[in-house]
Amino acid sequence: MTDINNILKIHTTNLKPAKGRILISEPFLLDYYFKRSVVLLAEHNDEGSFGLIVNKPVKMGLTDIITDFPVFEAPVYLGGPVKTDSLFFIHTLGELVPESMEIIDGLYWGGDIEAIKEMIVIGRITTSQIKFFMGYSGWVANQLDGELKKNSWLVSNTNAKRMMQDKIDVLWESSLKNLGEDFAYWTNFPEDPAMN
Repeated sequence: MTDINNILKIHTTNLKPAKGRILISEPFLLDYYFKRSVVLLAEHNDEGSFGLIVNKPVKMGLTDIITDFPVFEAPVYLGGPVKTDSLFFIHTLGELVPESMEIIDGLYWGGDIEAIKEMIVIGRITTSQIKFFMGYSGWVANQLDGELKKNSWLVSNTNAKRMMQDKIDVLWESSLKNLGEDFAYWTNFPEDPAMN
């Protein structure tokens, strides 16, 4: 663990949390929601942070969650521990979805769910253009800074293509590899540190 902490101290001072960046959990974070997770920050300011875990699919479809939703075979993800009874979404549809907010170039969150339903019914949207989440990840003011000081997260840049990719089962690993050799070997650590 000491080597990990030393590497984190060297490399994480450069990039701070910001809207459109991702948080990559350190390999031994054992929290149910955040274990080996990648969180997309949709908002980050002095009041706190709002994000979605983008690599944790659930075994339910949209119609299992919302009864009046049109049939649409898009996967649903566990966005985080807050408001798990609510549905959130990111998409690449931009202005086609009223009230959506841009996170980074080409990637948006939220907007008019009725517009989304209508686009599904008339076939103007595909599963590669939208991802749905149950719940979200939230931090009050300074809470995320405290977790970063404890080396729970790495901060990295991303893009719309990576966030919308189908291979979410390897997103944590590929995100670490994108940070370079110092972090690529973390993917070889066992999920349970007692097994090391």
